[in-house]
Amino acid sequence: MDETDFISSARLAIVGLGLMGGSLAMALQGKCAALLGVDADPQTVELALRGKIVHQASDQLEAILPQADVIILATPVRAILSMLQQLPHVHPGQAVVMDLGSTKREIVRRMQGLPQRFEPIGGHPMCGKERGSLFNAEATLFQGAAFVLTPLERTTARARLVAEQIVQAVGARPLWLEAELHDQWAAAVSHLPYLTANALAAAVPLEARAMVGPGLRSTIRLAPSSLPMMLDILATNGDNVLESLRRFRQAMDQLEAALLDEGQETLQALLLRGAENYRRLTDDRSDDRDGT
Repeated sequence: MDETDFISSARLAIVGLGLMGGSLAMALQGKCAALLGVDADPQTVELALRGKIVHQASDQLEAILPQADVIILATPVRAILSMLQQLPHVHPGQAVVMDLGSTKREIVRRMQGLPQRFEPIGGHPMCGKERGSLFNAEATLFQGAAFVLTPLERTTARARLVAEQIVQAVGARPLWLEAELHDQWAAAVSHLPYLTANALAAAVPLEARAMVGPGLRSTIRLAPSSLPMMLDILATNGDNVLESLRRFRQAMDQLEAALLDEGQETLQALLLRGAENYRRLTDDRSDDRDGT
């Protein structure tokens, strides 16, 4: 791989051609020397080849990975953990290894044990859809999104540069975080919203279906997210998700108490606090992080 322009000269393999991996491949078309793909589903492999999303693809790791000098693992978390164990046996040479997993602590720990010929770095793009698969992939998925990068102690300068070039090539913005902090924040901004959307969808009586409008639809849209993916997330970030749930339950308890007491002033103050926090969370002008 060219030491001055990593991405344009890279043979880049993406393992997992679902929503994230497929979208990444689409966004990187024309920006790498070769795009390679691996997916356990032969139909997905066929679709990726037929659509010219990648140059080569297979449902077997060993058929693709030995050619790659950059490997991106874009599967659910526990599948990434498994592949990190297999990687030294299917790739005989050197490679930068990056993942797109939704939780980072266990992945980073597993990456730490890779042989020194591999240059690992963690990653997690903060974007997506409630519907997965290659059919729903799109090249613009990452544009404008935060793309978290979680370095290890052993992460090389080259791995950092490769990761940043990938992030910039797909139109995202790099956000460097330690794995522990990533998992804490992800529990609050991603994993808790899934659970609340799912619980709310379960709590709405079916008799009210005729009145369902855009407000409810937008609030519960995460409820049908990929169950295998979400179970992996909850299994590998349960402590942080529980802490987020406790904070959410406290906020709901305060609202319930205000309603029971019929205390309009207290209720108004709580609702105003939530509205103000919404504005602060969603106002890009208040975000002074530069991703370093």
